[in-house]
Amino acid sequence: MKSPFVSELEAGKVATGTFLVQGKEIRQKKTGEPYLSLLLGDRSGDVDAKMWDNVAEVMNAFEADDFVRVKGLLQIYNNRPQFTIHKLQRVEESSVELADFLPASARDPREMLAELREIVVSIGNPHLRALLELILGDEEILRRYAKAPAAKFIHHAYLGGLLEHVLSLCRMCRLAAGHYPGVDGDLLLAGAILHDIGKIYELSYDRGFGYSSEGQLLGHIVIGVRLIEEKLRGLPGFPPKLRTLVEHLVLSHHGALEFGSPKVPLYPEALLLHYLDDLDAKMECMRALIYNDRQVEGHWTPYSPQLERVVLKRLKYLAEGVPEQAVPPPEAPSRETGAPSLFGEKLERALQVREDQVGDA
Repeated sequence: MKSPFVSELEAGKVATGTFLVQGKEIRQKKTGEPYLSLLLGDRSGDVDAKMWDNVAEVMNAFEADDFVRVKGLLQIYNNRPQFTIHKLQRVEESSVELADFLPASARDPREMLAELREIVVSIGNPHLRALLELILGDEEILRRYAKAPAAKFIHHAYLGGLLEHVLSLCRMCRLAAGHYPGVDGDLLLAGAILHDIGKIYELSYDRGFGYSSEGQLLGHIVIGVRLIEEKLRGLPGFPPKLRTLVEHLVLSHHGALEFGSPKVPLYPEALLLHYLDDLDAKMECMRALIYNDRQVEGHWTPYSPQLERVVLKRLKYLAEGVPEQAVPPPEAPSRETGAPSLFGEKLERALQVREDQVGDA
């Protein structure tokens, strides 16, 4: 088993371990000599790393997304951990377990798929249910849907993150549909399930997280609408106006033209989907920022470009000045789990994914 993980590195102690190179820059010292600025990571997190000496010998021996074995010292610089590398060697992918290097949802993907099936079968509109069954009955789509992150960096950026985000969004959609009279809950749920489906092809996630060529050229909104249109060819009886409403949900879910949506939300379900999607993404940003922050001191996180603010670590703030024995240990927030349920036999077969295809969380 891999050891140590990034989360196990201790300040002031020398450590030797294998990590994924998530970022690599060759920079120059004031003397003109090169040094390496790296971002090293594994499934537990990442750490800024610098190599100051003997750089010329190794700087061209590896690239970003390669695996390296390093020996070095974890130090605190500007109140943040920084790993100073003394020795570095590239290692072959065949010698590592890929599951050790990509962050993954804390939830079992099979459990999440079971919850997704329950949501699909609960949709009363037969046309929307048939569309979702057809899309999720595609083995490749479902395999990718179960594995894809929701983003490269911003929110739910881990294997299974897209599905976890969608399930959270579906739960909020049910609450919102019950709160606002006249809202079509089936349409809102269909939008939640389909709004980011283009990300299964936009993002690459076999090793590090990045963008595919298709993702760079088109983006997930265009890819998602194209995927829906392709599947609708298999449903000739699908109402044309309902098709337009579904496509508008995908096209408008970013909420504003400057955020990449070619249309702004123009009916209530589209507006609700945008704000609920944005809320879930921002709450996950806050959760990750607070609980993954490795600053040594203080109860404020570093500035978040995504949230455009620093964030208060509430439990640490409340605990300051209180005797340690009087403060209960903080617990990491658990991600709500859905109760699995049996699907109809035909749809169960269509949605069945072999364990080796889904990937271990």
